[in-house]
Amino acid sequence: MRIEQIQAFLAVADTGSFQAAAHQCRVTQSTVSRQVQALETELDAPLFHRGAQAKLTVAGERLLPKARRIDQDWTQVSRDIADLMAGKQPELCVAAIQSVCSTLLPPVLQRFCEEYPQVQLRVTALGSDRSLKVLRDGLVDVAVVMHNPRLITQSEMVVTPLFEEAVEVLMAADHPLASQPQVSWEMLSRFPQVIFKDGYGMQRLVQEQFQNRGEDLKAALELNTLDAFRGVIRQGNFIALLPQSALVECYTDPTLAVRPTEDPVLTRSVVLVTTRDRLTIPPIRRFYDLVQGVSATVLQSVKQVEAAMVQPSVQISNSR
Repeated sequence: MRIEQIQAFLAVADTGSFQAAAHQCRVTQSTVSRQVQALETELDAPLFHRGAQAKLTVAGERLLPKARRIDQDWTQVSRDIADLMAGKQPELCVAAIQSVCSTLLPPVLQRFCEEYPQVQLRVTALGSDRSLKVLRDGLVDVAVVMHNPRLITQSEMVVTPLFEEAVEVLMAADHPLASQPQVSWEMLSRFPQVIFKDGYGMQRLVQEQFQNRGEDLKAALELNTLDAFRGVIRQGNFIALLPQSALVECYTDPTLAVRPTEDPVLTRSVVLVTTRDRLTIPPIRRFYDLVQGVSATVLQSVKQVEAAMVQPSVQISNSR
């Protein structure tokens, strides 16, 4: 069954004439006749009494209201898709890891809202695993996550690398490790650590690093917000391994200290993910391009803050 057959049937039912229906549909009378006949063959029932005037049969009467509904739905969905492809979508949904929400996305959101004021932006901070799941389920349009090849295997996914950043050690300013210019992995294994909850890429990255080195990871507490990490760390003997973009506010906090690790330095890669079909939609394509455009600038700003705030404390430690 094709929509043209439904439309031909409705035109004949409305006008009572195959000739008038052809004029209404802007096709030949023979075309209308073939479309109606094809519909009758598929339904295995005559739809019209053919005479001086085409009148509906019992089967035609039964089909009429449903055919009108099909035609109305088709007309509406055609408009909706045309609007979508023209960039007239009502909202754009984004899932991103928390550090990206606070550092990378703000300038992107500002620019996007200026260019597409009619599109409602919805941004949710989630772990990498959860972000990719809601993307695959069609609940969001774009995800910004830690790279994990095991989770991005579908051919329809488009994965664009954004940046790679070092993972450093967060501790209280008076923590015993704060006197060290660099922290060894053996030393890290001696202190209780705060880690991200299950489903966050950072938890997996840290656990794998300790397993590969044969060191003990003393995971004492699981959290899922950067504010909670800072609050817990500044109160006691805990430490945490966090990426540089998650430590921006910590570099200037006098109650906290950030130190790099000794080699090998652990790094994480952040990627931008969507699906191929979504990239054909103008607002999503523009958002995708904006994120790529600002990622290098934002990461450079983070490194400049770290260099300005951390380096002096390292020099003081060395002088002791």
